[in-house]
Amino acid sequence: MENNWTKVYTTSNPITAEIIKQALVENDIPAVVMNKQDSSYKAFGVINILVQPENFDQALAYIIENNLNED
Repeated sequence: MENNWTKVYTTSNPITAEIIKQALVENDIPAVVMNKQDSSYKAFGVINILVQPENFDQALAYIIENNLNED
């Protein structure tokens, strides 16, 4: 697996991140969650959803079209 993932969404809510990731994967858009939260500070930080660069436009359109971008 290559390391050229692109950030398509950022949230502080881990449930939202997993829902969006799963929705993308179910629509044939490979996605991963990168959790940058520090649990010792009560979830201080962000969670990024990453996709391959060639899938960025499709993933962003899907997120916006399905109103998944409201945190």
